[in-house]
Amino acid sequence: MVKYGLDYTRCRWILPLLLGIGVIFGIIALAGRGWLESQTLPYVHQASLWESCTRPEQGGEWNCQSLMDYAWGRAAAATYLVGFLLLVICFALAIIAFAIDTLRFNFIRGIGGLLFVAAVFSIMGLVIYPVKFSTEIEMTGINMFSWAYGFGWTTAIMEICLGFFFCCLPNYEDQILGNVKPTYFYSSP
Repeated sequence: MVKYGLDYTRCRWILPLLLGIGVIFGIIALAGRGWLESQTLPYVHQASLWESCTRPEQGGEWNCQSLMDYAWGRAAAATYLVGFLLLVICFALAIIAFAIDTLRFNFIRGIGGLLFVAAVFSIMGLVIYPVKFSTEIEMTGINMFSWAYGFGWTTAIMEICLGFFFCCLPNYEDQILGNVKPTYFYSSP
């Protein structure tokens, strides 16, 4: 943003926009039924963060069991949900921070720290889920952790990356606000 001369007024909404995309990915991960799916025919297993569904044969009726009956299921859901809620709070704070004409750079660094905390909670939920799911739930056939689980990891990676951006942005305060004279690389003969 700073090195290539992009104007602060044009680029000020990029970070909140990326946070908004992270929130959308988090919603997809929370609502998606593709955390675990059968990889080959017959498709007999499908799971979300909230429940695990199996069916005896192709075209049969799905039988679903809540993962909230397990302590690890509640822990995985709670930690991922806490990380998601912290991400939503960071999104709201970023909208407020960038809407004010005078940026509060210490406030922005605090958002970055909160994003790191959100990433820790999200990663805890994303690690608890496959470890305990594969040991405690009986799986038949070949299964894979699928698209909704991938959206969860994408959200966690975005939280980490955006945390770095929010923490490092105050280091370039003068350049962003235009308080530094431009350097010209022209030397007279």
